[in-house]
Amino acid sequence: MPSVAILVFPKVQALDVSGPMDVFDEANAFVSAEHRYEVTLIGPREFFRASNGMPMAAHERYEDAIRKFDLVLVAGGPSLPSEAPDANVLSCVRQLAALATRYGSVCTGAFILGHAGLLDGKSVTTHWQNADALAQQFPLAEVDRDRIYIRDGALLTSAGVTAGIDLALAIVNEDHGSAVALAVAKRLVVVAQRQGGQSQFSPYIAAPSDDGSPLAVIYRFVMSNLNGKLSVCDLAEHAGMSRRNFARFFLQEAKTTPGEFVEQARVDAARNLLEGSPLALKEIAFQCGFGTPHRMRQVFAKRLGVTPGQYRASFRRP
Repeated sequence: MPSVAILVFPKVQALDVSGPMDVFDEANAFVSAEHRYEVTLIGPREFFRASNGMPMAAHERYEDAIRKFDLVLVAGGPSLPSEAPDANVLSCVRQLAALATRYGSVCTGAFILGHAGLLDGKSVTTHWQNADALAQQFPLAEVDRDRIYIRDGALLTSAGVTAGIDLALAIVNEDHGSAVALAVAKRLVVVAQRQGGQSQFSPYIAAPSDDGSPLAVIYRFVMSNLNGKLSVCDLAEHAGMSRRNFARFFLQEAKTTPGEFVEQARVDAARNLLEGSPLALKEIAFQCGFGTPHRMRQVFAKRLGVTPGQYRASFRRP
């Protein structure tokens, strides 16, 4: 039987644990006995509570988990981006990862892998809200802020919370084929492969905190003129700078180029209208500066991995 270990700890995100466990349990109904998953929770010796207050208990203690598992997953928790994990957890993770055929994390469990030195030189992902923190704390890792899950060799990482289900379905697909993965997805009433990436869930561009800063002036100008001409020269002139100085200033302050910022602002404005208005795609494309629905569709596909119509179907407010 394929053996799966999931590392847990006090204040773990409960869905990071139960989501993958349910996927593997449902998969067992569609495969032969010798191919069924055997899942073991590894954690502290005493009962503990998840971040939502649910009481939990591990099957094995950290210090007793010394055998080889086919798959080792580290669950996430809300405190992991800001708090260093327990030394017992890190020791256990290093030991199990060294023996495992595959290992990885769900959501912010990537921070534990990072503290254990297991992310260096790897392409990884985590919850969109914590991706910047992961990149800052572990600069040798290549953090993808949009992917739902990533496999880099033996390492698998997923985005936030429910993305652990996506990761587990991908593992079932790899182990048993798409038919079994689809059957499991139907049982859990989820899609076998989610459309698009995390960008469609992340918040809109936020206004700069300093309302009087040059960046805030540009932000207001862009948001008020989305369907107009917004070249670098136009923005530099509005800011009272030369084109060269403006481009350098903007990249330093906004951490992106002016062109990228304008395109993202247009996408965010379109997302807002797709969610909250009945306007036709043609009108939204015009108001937001894309010009045509075709161009808006191209940009949405590049940035969000879905079409405007698919985005509206998923997020439109009643």
